[in-house]
Amino acid sequence: MPGIGTIVNVAAVILGGIIGMLFGKKIKLEIRDSLMKTAGVAVIFIGAVGALSGLLKVSSNANGSLETYGSLMMIISLIVGTLIGELIKIEKKLDRFGEWLKIKAKATEDGGFVGAFVNTSLVICVGAMAVVGAIEDGIGGNPTTLFAKALLDFLIVIIMTSTLGKGCIFAFIPIGIFQGSITALSKFAEPLLSMGSVISDMSLVGSVLIFCVGINLCFGKKFNVGNMLPSLIVAIIYSVIQFYI
Repeated sequence: MPGIGTIVNVAAVILGGIIGMLFGKKIKLEIRDSLMKTAGVAVIFIGAVGALSGLLKVSSNANGSLETYGSLMMIISLIVGTLIGELIKIEKKLDRFGEWLKIKAKATEDGGFVGAFVNTSLVICVGAMAVVGAIEDGIGGNPTTLFAKALLDFLIVIIMTSTLGKGCIFAFIPIGIFQGSITALSKFAEPLLSMGSVISDMSLVGSVLIFCVGINLCFGKKFNVGNMLPSLIVAIIYSVIQFYI
């Protein structure tokens, strides 16, 4: 059944958040801070590996040397996408939604609620597995990738909730909307997704965004990653244009 992968993923995020809340209360503050930075390092490497796998390819030459691909696409997507995001202020809209959730969750005294919600949402939404898995679930009815992602998200959300707090649990809302929408639309978008390197370009840019989230977790907020989200759309447009040129 198309969509079952996202349903399982949402359930894994909620369950991981609940477990993280239960354990987080029993962990000392300094340990939680250390775990948060450790999680940040893990996220940095997840993003870096994803980006490098998209940028570096083994050439078909006899020496099998490494060649760089997609760097121009990445630069254009990030610059144009971030400019669009800054102009329409996506980050502020995400923060406002987080503030609304904080009120509904009766967590008005939790100063880190919004940051926890936004950071966790970005980590589990913008990766390659979210996009590719949702497409596979929608086109072929194959939820295998999303099942694997659900397990990873379960572990990530446990760690992030135990250190950042209750806000992480509510990342199930954007993950449900994001992956569910891709799955629902994938049948209609199948011709577009088959053009050139649309999926790989999206994955490359998404990995860069994950890397930036990891930097924020380790060193405090350095990037407005929410405002960089339109870079994913720009990557799609770039790939389609390249296909027709």
